Amino acid sequence: MKLRLAYFFIIFWICNFFAQKTSYSDSLQNAITNLPKEIQLKKIVQFPYDKFVGDISNSEKIIQKGKDLAISLNDSLSLAEIYFKLSQISAYKDKNDQKIDYILTAIKIYENLGETLKAGVAYGQLGYSIKRNDMNKAFYYMRMSIKLIESTNDNTLIDPIYDNYGTLHLLNKNADSALFYHKKSLVLKKQLKDNIGLGYGYANLADTFSELKKFNIAKKYIDSSLTIRQKLNDNYGIAVSYTHIGDINFAEKKYEEAINNFKKSGDLAKKYKYQHLEKYCAELITQCYLELNDYKNAFTYNKIFQTLKDSTTNIQINTRVAELQIEFETEKKEKEIAQQKEQLLKSELEIKNKNLYALLLGSGLLIFSLVSLGLYKRQQHKKREYLNQLQLKEAQTYSKLQDQRLQISRDLHDNIGSQLTFIISSIDNLKFLTDATNEKLKNKLSEINQFATSTIAQLRDTIWAMNKSEITFEDFYSRTLALIEKAKLVSENIHFNIENNVTSKIIFSSIKGMNIFRVFQEAINNTIKYAEATEIYIHISENKNSITFLINDNGKGFDKNTTELGNGLENMERRILEIGGEIFINSEINKGTSIKIVCPKN
Repeated sequence: MKLRLAYFFIIFWICNFFAQKTSYSDSLQNAITNLPKEIQLKKIVQFPYDKFVGDISNSEKIIQKGKDLAISLNDSLSLAEIYFKLSQISAYKDKNDQKIDYILTAIKIYENLGETLKAGVAYGQLGYSIKRNDMNKAFYYMRMSIKLIESTNDNTLIDPIYDNYGTLHLLNKNADSALFYHKKSLVLKKQLKDNIGLGYGYANLADTFSELKKFNIAKKYIDSSLTIRQKLNDNYGIAVSYTHIGDINFAEKKYEEAINNFKKSGDLAKKYKYQHLEKYCAELITQCYLELNDYKNAFTYNKIFQTLKDSTTNIQINTRVAELQIEFETEKKEKEIAQQKEQLLKSELEIKNKNLYALLLGSGLLIFSLVSLGLYKRQQHKKREYLNQLQLKEAQTYSKLQDQRLQISRDLHDNIGSQLTFIISSIDNLKFLTDATNEKLKNKLSEINQFATSTIAQLRDTIWAMNKSEITFEDFYSRTLALIEKAKLVSENIHFNIENNVTSKIIFSSIKGMNIFRVFQEAINNTIKYAEATEIYIHISENKNSITFLINDNGKGFDKNTTELGNGLENMERRILEIGGEIFINSEINKGTSIKIVCPKN
């Protein structure tokens, strides 16, 4: 009897173990494989939100299969539901243009089918999705969503809309309004016993109280959120909770604790492929290390952040989002115009039965309107064709210039770079062949070797700039951190302090970015070689129209009135004047040197 019980316990444990290892998406895939198409589609449409966000990769495959089934079965309503789910998956994969495309497609289908309530939910999703691109439009769509859903008195659907609307107010720096809508949503969540929603609701309240500097209250709410999400085994929710805790730590200036929580969130985000969350954590970890003056780790995590965030791709995404919104609004307006025309025709038919003269007059007005509309459309078509041709020519010209730039940079790298490398190698060989007593010749060879090595480094920087038509401030700042790390290796007695207060998106031309970087390089090299300094302080700040770079040292300084400016300082002034900026060089004997650069932003 004991042996049978032991066997039973082992079999039960093994079954339970493998059941836990099998994800919901895998179970769903296995369950619907042999079912009829209609039932498969129904099961996919009913795929719960909290289940498919826990396994993004597998869930996307299943939902894409649902899209194919809906199209083959000509089931428009199910197709709209599928597009809605795909928009949510795209959000977790940080594919913003795809997310907007899916949600707009879902809205069009819902409106064509007269599904007002579902369209209202989708409008709420659309508004929340574009909050980073256009806050005014985000509020517009969210209010439209609230109006549509409130008219149906459906608390289940209005609950998350209130929560997201509160988040919009928080992003708009209106914490009191955010608190009102988050609490309003929380009341509904408790009435509906929505445990998943409570996890989000508590987290949103934590953010709001953190913004109000009430950190103790914020921590209580986020702890409640994390507890709920751990009980539900909500992978995404757990990762987000650690991010919220990190945000609170950062606001409290507890940077070590913030780094620990951001790393926990980042590891989970990487494991479950929540790319937008992984990117956010890398960015915040970089900021924490900068606050701690740990430039080495800041440089490491900044590289991770830059890998996850390609600035060119982001520009393309933002452009595509704007295009999608324009297309959507244009289509709606054309639909409204068509409805107005239909109403006008009905009115004319009614008038026909009453008055023949009114019919003739109405017909004349209609013909005139159609002719005017036709002429207007034709003119607009010609205008669009002209703009398209102009854009095509500009794109072709840009492509040729880019090809030439890449060819030149390749030639520099392959020819001059390899030749300089050969020279360095040859000099090293000559050192071994030179008489050991001939110190003068050896010193000369070493100087040539150092000059060639420096030239290669400058050549690489030039190639870096030539390969880009534009240089983002993030890329420039990353390059500056790398320059400081190199400088530390050759100047162990000098302590570097760097402070960056730039938060806006700044883009330099390749020439402008390269010139500023060269001035930075020259200033740091001069300080290391001649100033006998122990501290170098670098501060970068911005205002509405310009960006300012300040480089100070505590070295021996020089008297500008008695000292003749060398080629290095003259080159620095020339480079800044070439890009329309200003440079101010101040120095006093035994009080150090200050270099201030002021440049237009873009």
